Amino acid sequence: VQLQASGGGLVQAGGSLRVSCAASTRTFSTYAVGWFRQAPGKEREYVSAITSSGGIAYYADSVKGRFTISRDNAKNTVYLQMNSLKVEDTAVYYCAARRGGPATIEGSFPYWGRGTLVTVSS
Repeated sequence: VQLQASGGGLVQAGGSLRVSCAASTRTFSTYAVGWFRQAPGKEREYVSAITSSGGIAYYADSVKGRFTISRDNAKNTVYLQMNSLKVEDTAVYYCAARRGGPATIEGSFPYWGRGTLVTVSS
C-alpha cells in the first residue's frame, strides 16, 4: 500500500487547513488509517485514527474538538480537517494504514506515507 499525504502549508493561528492522504490500493476500504505528526525536535505522536468504514473516529486529547478525521473510500482518501490551529500544531503530518481496527501506536501501522508540513504562525 502506498500512501501520499498532501495539503500542508502555512496558516495563521486560529485558521484552518485540510490535509489529505491518498492510497494506491483498491482494497483501501479494509484499512484503518491513522494520522501522526512530528514537530521539530520532538518525537512523532499520534493525532487521530479512523476505522476502515469511517464509522468511528479517535482523537488525541490535544486535538479533540478542533480536528476532524474522515474518509471517502470511493476516492481512496482520508482527510484531516484542522480548525482553530495553534502554533504548537506545527509539524510534519504523516498518514499510516493497517488492516483491521484502528490503533494509536505507530508501531501498529506497517504502511506509511511521506509527510506533509503544516506550519502555524502566530
